[in-house]
Amino acid sequence: MAGRGGVYNDTSKNIIVWDGVIPPESRSNPSILRLTAKLEWEESKEPLHADIDVNKTNGVGPGMSFANRVVNRLGGTKLSQWQKGEFLYEETVKRAKAAVASGGGSYQAVLWYQGESDTVDMVDALDYKSRLVKFFNDLRSDLQHPNLPIIQVALATGEGPYLGAVRKAQLETDLENVHCVDAMGLHLEPDGLHLTTSSQVRLGHMMVDAFLAIPNSAELFSGLFVLVLFPLFFL
Repeated sequence: MAGRGGVYNDTSKNIIVWDGVIPPESRSNPSILRLTAKLEWEESKEPLHADIDVNKTNGVGPGMSFANRVVNRLGGTKLSQWQKGEFLYEETVKRAKAAVASGGGSYQAVLWYQGESDTVDMVDALDYKSRLVKFFNDLRSDLQHPNLPIIQVALATGEGPYLGAVRKAQLETDLENVHCVDAMGLHLEPDGLHLTTSSQVRLGHMMVDAFLAIPNSAELFSGLFVLVLFPLFFL
């Protein structure tokens, strides 16, 4: 999911806009770079993926607060669109490999935050776990990192009635070295769906805590390479 913190409906103009407020925890840092839609490196800034998630209004997400604390996503998609062979999956693998090849870094973890659209249809919700497990396994295989740490977010809300089934799948992947951060209880925007700016920042910090809890993770901060790709965050 792309960051929507600070995004609201301007009723005077009847359009969806971003308020432009960037909290201190999410401000730009010369040490934090992002790979653009054109596969070029530039200094990261909010909205982090305005050139990638071009069909929606972007706001603040958890990525920059996460990235700033350790040094440093396309929204509205279903997990079926992220399966091996689909455009989003293949584009993600391509971008990940290109980033490492151009920067000389390495993958240290994946951050995954997705699933709201899968709460609408019962079949998508019931198939979510099998698709998620396959996605994680395929990604690790294609990146040639079979035990790559994955930190995923369990949804706080969903677009449909099957939130419980998707959350259960996220909380119970049963895969080694997959760590779940639960967003339930974080404050929401008035739309009742997206996290507020402060909640996005808090979520970023929660993901940092999960990452630091992984054995030997602290040793990775020297020369750490942070890449942000679609709903995926590659460290």
